[in-house]
Amino acid sequence: MPRLQRILIANRGEIAVRIIHACHDTGRTAIAAYADPDADALFVHLADEAYSLQGADAKSTYLNIDAIIGAAKKAHADAVHPGYGFLAENADFAEAVIAAGMTWIGPGPDTIRALGSKVEARRIAAKAGAPMAPGTTGPVREPSEVVAFAERHGLPLAIKAVYGGGGRGLKVVHQLEDVREAFVSATHEAELAFGNGDCFIERFLARPRHVEVQVLGDRTGSVVAVGTRDCSLQRRNQKLIEEAPAPFLPDGTVRRLESAAVAICERAHYESAGTVEFLVDPDGTMSFMEVNTRIQVEHPVTEAVTGVDLVAAQLAVAEGARIAEIPGLEDGTPAARGHAIEFRINAEDPALGFVPFPGTVEKLRVPTGPGVRFDSGVAAGDSIPGQFDSMLAKLVISAPSREACLARARRALAELAIAGIPTVIPFDRAVLEQPAFIAGDADFGVYTRWIEEEFLPTVDAASLSGGACGRRGAPTHPVESWLEIDGRRVRLGLPAGLASLAAFAASLSDSPESDKQNVFFAPQMSDSPESDKYEVGMAIESTITGTLSRWLVDDGAQVREGDLIAVLEAMKMETEIIAPSSGILHRSAHVGDPVQYGESLGCIE
Repeated sequence: MPRLQRILIANRGEIAVRIIHACHDTGRTAIAAYADPDADALFVHLADEAYSLQGADAKSTYLNIDAIIGAAKKAHADAVHPGYGFLAENADFAEAVIAAGMTWIGPGPDTIRALGSKVEARRIAAKAGAPMAPGTTGPVREPSEVVAFAERHGLPLAIKAVYGGGGRGLKVVHQLEDVREAFVSATHEAELAFGNGDCFIERFLARPRHVEVQVLGDRTGSVVAVGTRDCSLQRRNQKLIEEAPAPFLPDGTVRRLESAAVAICERAHYESAGTVEFLVDPDGTMSFMEVNTRIQVEHPVTEAVTGVDLVAAQLAVAEGARIAEIPGLEDGTPAARGHAIEFRINAEDPALGFVPFPGTVEKLRVPTGPGVRFDSGVAAGDSIPGQFDSMLAKLVISAPSREACLARARRALAELAIAGIPTVIPFDRAVLEQPAFIAGDADFGVYTRWIEEEFLPTVDAASLSGGACGRRGAPTHPVESWLEIDGRRVRLGLPAGLASLAAFAASLSDSPESDKQNVFFAPQMSDSPESDKYEVGMAIESTITGTLSRWLVDDGAQVREGDLIAVLEAMKMETEIIAPSSGILHRSAHVGDPVQYGESLGCIE
C-alpha cells in the first residue's frame, strides 16, 4: 500500500495536537478542520493546513460528515484520523471516508458497528467467554422498561448510551423514583454527544475498579494486548486520573483481562488501536463493560510504560504494517517498565461540583523536568468555548516506580499554573495526599464512585476551589476573526464594540430590503448587577456558564425546596438545578438561552 502522506484530522483540541505531532514525527502533512470557535485554537496553528467547517457547534462541524468529507477533498487528503469522541466511532463516517477514496485510520466500519453498539459488543464478549454483569440485550425505549429491569435485578443500575463513551449518556439510578429523569437525561446527553439517543441497562456494581486493556490489531487478524490501565478515579462517570499499569492487581487477574480483551477483538476482526474496558470488584469478580474502537484519552500512560507510540502505530497499521513490525511490539505484549499517571486538566471547578466553565486562559505555566509530559490543546490567551469538551490538557508523569511517580506528580502539579478559568488542579493535588489512593501497603481503596462517596464528603470544598469567579458581561478585549486563503489563515482584529456593530450590520445586509433601510446605532445601557434579581422571592441562579437545556417544572407551578427544576448544558455535560426554596416558580430564562455562572434563571415566590 502506498504511504499515507496527507492526513486530515477530524477532531479538535488536545487529541488533534497529538495527531499532528505523530504526523510530523513520521514525516507527514497534518491537516486541521475546525469549527468557528476554534479558528484561533492551538491545533489550527500547529497544522500544516487548516480548513473551516463553516459552523459554530458540534452538530454542524465535528459531527457533520458531509462537511468533514468536503474539507478532506478540498485538502486532497490521503487519509482521515478521527481522534476520540465526535465521529471517531461512527461506522457511517468511516464508510464515507472510504467511499471518498481515502484511508480510514481505525478499525473497519463493520467492526465499529458491531463493537460500537454496547448491546452487540456484549453478545460478542459472551461468545468470547468474557465475564459480564446482567444487562439488556437491546435498547430500552421507555422508563417503564428500566423500572421492570430494576425490579428483576435490583438497584443500583446504569442507563448507558448504546453508542456512548467518556461518561456521556450514562446515568446511575439508586432509587426507582429517579428512573424517569435519569432516562430522559441519558438519552438527551447521548443524542447531543453522539447523534443517537439509544440506551441500554446494566446492573451497576457498587464499588468496582475500572480497569482497561489497550489492544492493537492489524489487517492479518493479529491482536496483541499492550498493557492495562486503571481509570477508577472518576467524577460524573468521566475519568479524571488514570495510571498504567493497573496497580495492585493479581497476576491471574491481569492475564484473564488481557486474554479476554484479545479474544473479543479477534472475534470482531479488530484493526488499529482500541481499548477493552472491565469492572473489577474487590472480591475479584470481573465484568466486561465495552470496547472503545478508537484511541483513548489516556493512551499516553501506556506509551510511557511500554515505549510504544500508539498514534504512530495507528498510522503504520493503516498503511498495512503488521503488529510485529511496530517498534516495541516485535515480541508481542510488551513488559511494563516503571509507572505512569495521567491527570486530565479540565476547565471545571471541583468546589462547585466539577461544573464546567468556558472562558479565557490568561496564563499558563507548564511543569518541566524528567518524566513530565504535557499534552495540551491550549496556549496562554486562548478562549475556551462552551460548545465543546472541558478538557484543556493532560499532565502525564512517569517514573521507575509508582511511589516515585506520585512524588514526581506532586512536584509537577505544584509547578503547573493556569489563570483565567477554574481547573481541577486543586483536586489533583488533594488526591495525591489521600491514603486510599497512595495505597503504600497495597490497600488500594479507590473505586469508580470513590470521589462522590468517600473523598468529597470528607474534604473542605473551599480547599478544592478551582478559581471560578462568576464574572458577568461581555468581554472588552479585541474580538478576532479570520480569513482563510488556500488553507492558510489571516487574522483580523476588531475592538469588541465595533465587532458587535459589524455583526449587527452584517445581519441586516442579509435582508432583501437592507439597501432601503437607514440604520441608526445607539449606545446600549447595561443594567445594574442586581437588575436581574427579583424584588420578591428567591432567585434561581445558574451554577455554570452554559445553555438552558430544559425546564422540568412549568411556569407558575408549586415546587418544594430541593426539587429538580431545570437542566443546563455546557461542554457536552448536563448540570441539574434544584429549587433553593419552596414556593411558586416564575421562569425568566428560556430554553436555549445562554446563561452565565450566577445569572438568574427566575425566582421562587
